[in-house]
Amino acid sequence: MTDPNRKTMVLLGNEAVARGLLEAGCQLAMSYPGTPSSEILPAFIRFAKSEKIDVYGEWSANEKVAFEEALAASYTGKRTAVIMKQVGLNVAADPMMSSAYTGVRGGFVIICADDPGPHSSQTEQDTRMFGLFAKIPVLDPATPDEARRMLPFAFDLSERYELPVIVRPSLRVCHGRESMTLDTPLVLDRKADFQKDPHRWAATPHYRLLLHKKLNEKLRAVSDEFESNDTWNFVENGGAKSNLAIVAGGMPYATIRDILVDRGVFEKVPVLKIGTPYPFPRKMIEGFAARYESVLVVEEPDQVIEMQLSERKGVMGRGDGTVPDEGELTAAVLMDVLGKVLGKTGVIDEPWAGQNDARDVVAGLELAVRPTSLCPGCPHRSSFYAIRRTFGKKGIYTSDIGCYTLGLNLDAVDTCLDMGAAISMATGFYHAYKRDKGEIPPIVATIGDSTFYHGGLPALAGAVYSDARYVLVILDNLVTAMTGMQPTLALGGQADGSIGNKLPLEDACAGLGCRFVRVHNPYDIEGMKALVQEAHDHCREPEGRVAVVIARHPCLLHEKKRSTPVVRVDVTGECNGCALCRTTFECTALSVGPAIPGKENRFRTVIDRRICADCGECALVCNRGAIVVVEGKNG
Repeated sequence: MTDPNRKTMVLLGNEAVARGLLEAGCQLAMSYPGTPSSEILPAFIRFAKSEKIDVYGEWSANEKVAFEEALAASYTGKRTAVIMKQVGLNVAADPMMSSAYTGVRGGFVIICADDPGPHSSQTEQDTRMFGLFAKIPVLDPATPDEARRMLPFAFDLSERYELPVIVRPSLRVCHGRESMTLDTPLVLDRKADFQKDPHRWAATPHYRLLLHKKLNEKLRAVSDEFESNDTWNFVENGGAKSNLAIVAGGMPYATIRDILVDRGVFEKVPVLKIGTPYPFPRKMIEGFAARYESVLVVEEPDQVIEMQLSERKGVMGRGDGTVPDEGELTAAVLMDVLGKVLGKTGVIDEPWAGQNDARDVVAGLELAVRPTSLCPGCPHRSSFYAIRRTFGKKGIYTSDIGCYTLGLNLDAVDTCLDMGAAISMATGFYHAYKRDKGEIPPIVATIGDSTFYHGGLPALAGAVYSDARYVLVILDNLVTAMTGMQPTLALGGQADGSIGNKLPLEDACAGLGCRFVRVHNPYDIEGMKALVQEAHDHCREPEGRVAVVIARHPCLLHEKKRSTPVVRVDVTGECNGCALCRTTFECTALSVGPAIPGKENRFRTVIDRRICADCGECALVCNRGAIVVVEGKNG
C-alpha cells in the first residue's frame, strides 16, 4: 500500500544521492569537495537536520583521509559513505585497493562522480574501470532518481557480501533535476562495535592471498546475482523485429531512450539497459547480444561493457570508432551516432540530419570571446601580478588545481599537474638545476589554502627534508572557493556548521621546519613584490630553506567584509590605449572603450561598473597614472 505521506520533490541529482544515503540508513559520510560531487555532503546534512536524524558529515583533508575514516567506521558496523569526484579516487586508490581484500562490516559505499567532457577536471577517467581494477562492484545510475533508489540496494549489497560498493553518478546525473517520490529515511540504532580480527584487518601478505581468494568468490556470487537483477538491468522492446540492438549504461542510456522516443522509433529497437557494469552479468548481456546481427554499445567515457564482451563480431561502439573515443556523449553527439547506425542497419530509411549542440549554436552567434578569468577583485590576481613583476620571464612558476590555475593568464603559471604537485614539482625543478652547479632560476610555487592541506603538507615536508630552496606562495582566500565555498582546516568550520579546532597555515608551515613564514595582504602589490623578493633572498642564504609567503585576503564572492577599504576608480584622459591593464593585469572589469582619435587600433580602457569589485588594484598597475582613485583610499 502506498504511503500517502510520502513527499514528491524535484531534486538536483546530488541532492537525490544525498537523500538516498539517508533512506539507506547511512550514519557517517566523509568527503572532499570537487565538482561534480560537491553538493552531496551538504544536502545529506540538510536532509538529516530536516528529518531530525543524527548523522555525522565531514569535509576531510583529502580523499584518502576521508576514505580511511569512513572505512574504519564501517569496521565498527556503522553504515558509512565516502564521497568524491573521479580524480579524487586517484588519491584514495591505495586504501581502496586494500578495502576490497579486507572487506567491510557495516555497509560501505564509495560515491564517485565522473566528469565526462571533462568540464572541471584534469581527466575524463572512468570510475567503472577502477571497479574492475580494484575488484569492487560498481553501480551506474542513469537518472537522479535511479541514483537515489540505488543507494539502499548498494548498502544492502555491501553488507550481504561484506564488500565496498561503488556508486558512480556521472556529471549529468549529478547536475540534472528530476521529480521523485521520496521514501522514508531508515534510522539504524547501531552502536559502534569493532570486533578484533588481525588476520583480516591487519593481514600480512600470506593472509592477503587468502583474502584475495575470498574476494574472488564473493565477486562470482555478486555476478550471479546481477545476472537476474531486473531492477537495474532490463530489456525494453525485446519483441521488436530488428537486426540491431543497443546495449547502454549510465546517462547515455537515458539520452538514447529520449532520442528514440522523440524520433518515434523507440519500439523498433531492442535496448538492454545495464546498471551493474561490474561484476559483469555476462550471460545476460552476451545472451541478449547473440540474438542480433549488430549491437551498438553506448557508454561513457571509456569501454567497460564493450571491453568485457567475449564475442565482438557485429559489435559497434568505441572500439571500432562508431562512438567517439573522447568527450561527453551529449544528445547532439548521440543523435548523430544513432542516425548513422539506424540508417546503416535499415531501422530508418536514411540517416538523420546532423544536430548542433549548444556550443555550435553559441559559436554561430559570433559573440566576443573572453577567456576564463579570475573574478574582478580576486586577491590571487594581485599575487600573481606581483610575482610576475618581480621575477619576470626568468622565473619558473609551478602551480596547482583550483581557481588560481588561471594565473596562466598573467604568465605566472608554467605547470599544473594535480593537487599538491606545485610544491613537489618546485622541489624537482630545484634539484634538477642544482645538479648542474650553475645558476638556479627563481622558482615560485603557488598553491591554494585548501589544496595545501589536501596534498601540500607532505610535499612541503619532503622539500624541507631534501633542503630544496624556493618561494612557496600559499594563496589564502579563507575558503575552498572553486568547489562551492566549503571551509578549510585553517578555519575549523565543520560540514554541519559547527566549529572544530583551527589549524593555521603559518603554524603548519613552521611546524614542518620552514624558518621564513610571512603573512601579507596581496592587495598591497608593492609590499607583496618586496616580500617575495625577500623570500627569494632567504632561499639563497646558507641557512635558508623553502620560504613561505601566505597571501591572505578573503574571496570577494564569499566575504562581504574586506581587509582593504572599498574605493572607486575611474579612467582619466591620460589613457593612451596601451591596454597593458587589460592584458597584463587582465581584470574582467576593465573593458575596451572608445577609440582614441588619431591613434590606429588604440582604445581607451573603461571600467564596467556592473562587475567592478572596487578593490582599486588597477590604479596601482597603470604605469601612466590614467586609472585613479576618485573615492576612498587604496590600501
